[in-house]
Amino acid sequence: MRLPEKFEDRMKKMLGDEYDDFIKSMDETPIFTGIRINTSKVGAKDAVIKEFGELQNVPWCSDGFYADKSKISGNHPYHLAGLFYFQEPSAMSTVSALNIKSDDYVLDLCAAPGGKSTDAVASLPVGSLIVSNEVIPNRAHILTENIVKWGSPYCIVTRNEASAFGALEEYFDIIAADVPCSGEGMFRKDPAAITEWSAANVAHCAERQRAILTDVWNALRPGGLFIYSTCTYNTEENEEMIGFLRKKFGAIPLTVDIDPAWNITPALVGDLPAYRFMPHRTRGEGLFMAILRKPGEPGETRREALLSTAEKTEKRNKKNKTPRIAIPDEWRLLVANPDRYTFISDEEKIIAIPAEYTTDYKLLDRHLDLLHTGITVATLKGKDYVPHISLALSTAFDTNQVVHYEASLDTALAYLRRESLFLPTDLPRGYILVTYEGFPLGWAKHLGNRTNNLYPQEWRIRSGYTPDTPFELNIAPK
Repeated sequence: MRLPEKFEDRMKKMLGDEYDDFIKSMDETPIFTGIRINTSKVGAKDAVIKEFGELQNVPWCSDGFYADKSKISGNHPYHLAGLFYFQEPSAMSTVSALNIKSDDYVLDLCAAPGGKSTDAVASLPVGSLIVSNEVIPNRAHILTENIVKWGSPYCIVTRNEASAFGALEEYFDIIAADVPCSGEGMFRKDPAAITEWSAANVAHCAERQRAILTDVWNALRPGGLFIYSTCTYNTEENEEMIGFLRKKFGAIPLTVDIDPAWNITPALVGDLPAYRFMPHRTRGEGLFMAILRKPGEPGETRREALLSTAEKTEKRNKKNKTPRIAIPDEWRLLVANPDRYTFISDEEKIIAIPAEYTTDYKLLDRHLDLLHTGITVATLKGKDYVPHISLALSTAFDTNQVVHYEASLDTALAYLRRESLFLPTDLPRGYILVTYEGFPLGWAKHLGNRTNNLYPQEWRIRSGYTPDTPFELNIAPK
């Protein structure tokens, strides 16, 4: 692999005697990625292991496994049903490193494509509210798709600059910031990252990171945790950025309980606890991580004041609002334990929000650009409601309330390519839940003599993937 000369000079100074091993690792193949199984979907782990065989665990993530992406397709129905998520093994460490026992408000600030947000859903206590944000529009839509597939009703997807969160003073218990960086840790996987690299771009990224951190710091409560990570090697974007947080905000770096056998590299400069995943030492791509605590005691949060103000504002403005559209009971009953949710309808859709976060939704809706909230149960088309893909893939969907069609593999793939379907004529007319191996994929509308495929057009499989494509995984030796 041909690397920029200035990059090599920097790495020689930084790594010293380990430089030769590092350079050798840059040309090693195959480059293994990983999958993280969605254990919130009942039966997902057993189904994935049955399909792909026993997998080798990523040691720092209980639900993470090494995989060769050339042998396991992103177009497999299990992936599109949200049973697993492709994630770089090193990146699985950032949320799994936390040992949180109580419900928390979490902001994943630079969240696309969704790995850390879905990991937060899996790693944090059930009921934690995850606000998953991405400012770049096309990446925000990819993020929304992946959050919907994961199926948690406790996720809200937003599209905002970091500065927009400043008004949510001391609202979040945890903020994860996998900040935009120079991408040196992705050189093995992404040749474009090599061609775009320059010392000037490193300096530009560092300047941008300081601005992002400054904009969002106010949103973290006293005593809250800040997870800082990058996928780059240099100290300007890593150790020096932690030094910036310590000096400007008094942030306190925390140690993480790690197994020495994982060969995670400590900070390369200074005395702070930080954690580097280097490809010549760990099985994964380059990543830097540090966890910091904001000074102060947890009881000093202003979140309750924000929520109280939002509730008062809602009551004050209620008289001037357009009346909500009545929601038929049959749509409420599609959500398991509907009494635990607040259902909100407008002229476009019905959404279901966990009841304990109803006021939070109102607050966030006032300050942020919300792309997805909780469960989108249905959308309004003319005078009729149409069930939404978010409901089909939600872990809170009561599938016993609807008619199923269990598809074979080739029919499931045809459905996911959004091709025409020919369902049995004896099926009742109306909306049908299409499943594969019992796992929901989405909706179709059976009209008797024909069937409308309702899988989202923008999600459809576009490749020439066929049922004959091998699914087995090649697992690298330890």
